[in-house]
Amino acid sequence: LAGVIIGRPPIISALRETQGILGGICDPHTAYLLGRGLKTFALRMERHNHNGQAVAEFLARHPRVSRVHYPGLPEHPDHAVARAQMRGFGGVVLFEVAGDLQSAMAVVDQLRLPYIAPSFGGVESLVEQPALMSYYELSSEERLAVGIRDNLIRLSCGIEDVSDLIADLQQALADE
Repeated sequence: LAGVIIGRPPIISALRETQGILGGICDPHTAYLLGRGLKTFALRMERHNHNGQAVAEFLARHPRVSRVHYPGLPEHPDHAVARAQMRGFGGVVLFEVAGDLQSAMAVVDQLRLPYIAPSFGGVESLVEQPALMSYYELSSEERLAVGIRDNLIRLSCGIEDVSDLIADLQQALADE
């Protein structure tokens, strides 16, 4: 793994001392891949941001979508904060389809471009239903208490052509 640790100076100092004892975390191949990936990071983020915004705008207008959670939309409750702090709004778009768990399952099953997977941030688009993957151990009532509805879908937009992503969503949302 590789990443950044941000915190108060005493915590950072303790972690720095621990790293001095334990050494680095990355093996050489991982470090190579990280370095290679950083070279195209800005380009990939531009595409993630562009695709996320376009997909969110499309979904917000779709009659089968009851709600879109994306900070790039003006109606998002944190839009002003996101606009002030961010250069783009990312590629992760959460949306609720009209209906229930089965309605969301039908949409996910009809999608052809994204892979069904719980991760995000890669070059390929990924889709998942948090009720069935990330929060599967909770009951519907427990999920609802933390804001996870059964009809929620999480789409992590990759770097595919955005018109292909939107066309795929259009056909998946039309099929019920």
